[in-house]
Amino acid sequence: MRAVFVDANDTLAAVTERLLGAAKLPVSIVSNPSIAPDDLPGLLGDAEIMIVDHTAVPSAIAEKCKALKHVVFLGTGARSYMNPEELSERGIAVHTIKGYGDTAVAECAIALMWASAKSFGEMDRGMREGNWLRRDAVQLTGKTLGLIGFGGIAAEAARMAAGCGMKVIAWNRTPKTHPGVEFVSLERLLAESHVVSLHLLLNDETKGFLSRERIAQMRKGSILINTARGAIVDEDAMLDALRSGHIAHAGLDVFTIEPLPSGHPLTKLPNVTLSAHSAFRTPEASDNLIGAALDHCRRIIATGK
Repeated sequence: MRAVFVDANDTLAAVTERLLGAAKLPVSIVSNPSIAPDDLPGLLGDAEIMIVDHTAVPSAIAEKCKALKHVVFLGTGARSYMNPEELSERGIAVHTIKGYGDTAVAECAIALMWASAKSFGEMDRGMREGNWLRRDAVQLTGKTLGLIGFGGIAAEAARMAAGCGMKVIAWNRTPKTHPGVEFVSLERLLAESHVVSLHLLLNDETKGFLSRERIAQMRKGSILINTARGAIVDEDAMLDALRSGHIAHAGLDVFTIEPLPSGHPLTKLPNVTLSAHSAFRTPEASDNLIGAALDHCRRIIATGK
């Protein structure tokens, strides 16, 4: 069996080469992060395993990759780039990687929370234009952080927020307990949280989860943080809430369309802090991610599954 990493950026290519070392795994690296889906059959050739970072894998294209049996997706959000069920019907298994960047993404969520509470982005932009732009801030100590979805990232965010003197509440689709976190109904979380942070996987059930109706239930003047997936939020409803002040500020690392198009309405609002889907981009997370991908390859080569 042979694997091809089809769309490695410079950072991930270097990490892969280093971790491969003397491992003698049959993994080839294509150092080109901008390939098109139509390129995949030619890049894979007779390889049975594809490692993919962010390139879309349409089912019709995957079908043209005659030897392909396994897709190792670098992250948890494979559904944003492919249809795992359709690929499974074609005999192609999709493998995802969890937990590799829990600390990195949680740190980003907390950083966006602080930046949003202090209006750092708006003041920075104003001062660069020669304006002595001053803004009142939100003091987060003693405030309530509500976590929607509670996996490894949310657990790390809870730990950090507690260290900042915040009360942490959470809602999860299945019952959970965690030290220092009170699990409450979704309605109570939306009504009481000064900051709402999203930590749900994107699937058919969670697409548009933070709907117009649920945004209306949020505490007036609250802060919204999204480091999960853009499509979890009704974007038009969020924009309306930001314009009206019902949401005082949004800190966003993810968007419905990525890259975020030039001139997008979110770029026009002063009460939005934007990050280019980079929450996971730390050396530690990259090592964890590629290490887990290579472990998948080892297992597949050894067992065929």
